[in-house]
Amino acid sequence: MAEDFLTLTIGKTKNIALIAHDNMKHTLIEWCNENKDILKNHFLCGTGTTAKMITEHTGLPVRGYNSGPLGGDQQIGAKIVEGRVDFIIFFSDPLTAQPHDPDVKALLRIAQVYDIPIANNKATADFLITSKYMEMEYDHDVKNFKKNVEDRAKSL
Repeated sequence: MAEDFLTLTIGKTKNIALIAHDNMKHTLIEWCNENKDILKNHFLCGTGTTAKMITEHTGLPVRGYNSGPLGGDQQIGAKIVEGRVDFIIFFSDPLTAQPHDPDVKALLRIAQVYDIPIANNKATADFLITSKYMEMEYDHDVKNFKKNVEDRAKSL
């Protein structure tokens, strides 16, 4: 049973993805400013416009990927799979339809599969950013996908 799971470690320095739908970008920027002293100790990345706006308004360095509708959500999902994103702050807009909703759902799904902390609103982000785990390593177990694939290949 133990080999069915792998223990992954989220380091003391977190790789944090910052994402916001258009109507929530200013809320995320305000949140970043409020938490600047914590965020400056971590590696930040985000989808295109959001990353650019956070850097411009807070001075925090944020590595920008494509805009969400142009594949940015999928790029961040790929970074999760690669082990290069281990924490997501995603201020989504639940009251506005999003043209790239399937991409958003795929990102949320991959974060869940890889047991990545994700905040979809300010209250959850506040709880996560002030957690004791922000200042230490955190071990978490995820399914051993390589073994899962090998087992499936044998059974087919």
